[in-house]
Amino acid sequence: MKSFFRALVVIFVSALTFDASAKLQVLTELSPPNQTMVNNEVTGSSTELVRMILSKSNLEGDFTLLPWARAYHLAKNQRNALIYSIARTTERETLFRWIGPVAVFELGFVTNSYRDDIALATVEQAKAYRIAVQRNDIAQTILTEMGFDVVVTSDIEKSYQLLVTNKIDFVIDDKRLIKNMAKELNLPEDQFKFALPVPELFVKGYLAANKDLPEEQYQALLSAYQYISKSAVYSEVLHLN
Repeated sequence: MKSFFRALVVIFVSALTFDASAKLQVLTELSPPNQTMVNNEVTGSSTELVRMILSKSNLEGDFTLLPWARAYHLAKNQRNALIYSIARTTERETLFRWIGPVAVFELGFVTNSYRDDIALATVEQAKAYRIAVQRNDIAQTILTEMGFDVVVTSDIEKSYQLLVTNKIDFVIDDKRLIKNMAKELNLPEDQFKFALPVPELFVKGYLAANKDLPEEQYQALLSAYQYISKSAVYSEVLHLN
């Protein structure tokens, strides 16, 4: 019997040691140039900030680029998960532990450049058109609350594919990012045009952690973020200059 309990103790201690030393799962979605994939590696301006934060906190992470809905689900349910760049909303406040902004977005309606038949003067006018948003994205929440009937996709590429094939009229994106998305999709950089901003969708994209991330790791990430947020690189990525 003593041997049995000793074995249980060994297994329990081993499990604790494994959890403590395991790499963090760092989850994100495609959003060039903030988050993209180059040579099978997740990179981009916001990604580099997150890597700097992890390095400063002496933590290691495995970066994975996923459809937003999948990344969001895993981040909520995996104890060792981080996610970026996620908007901080009232609904999400208690679902995650918040570290700090690593991106800024001024989102609005984006369409194909040749769509001269579309001219928006107000956000309300866009309700007459088909708009694609990603599942669990801030745009889905806000536009639905504003009375929009949206087309929900799994990720930003799917939304843009619907736009390119004229199955919808608008996607939601940042004016500064649409040339990068065109490049990502192997399209001319002038494929898309920004039609109208949506002030309600001017948001910061945060680095956040699963709500059950160990306190020691969370505090290390917070401390590292505070240090990195004073750097010139941080100011450039968040357009603070």
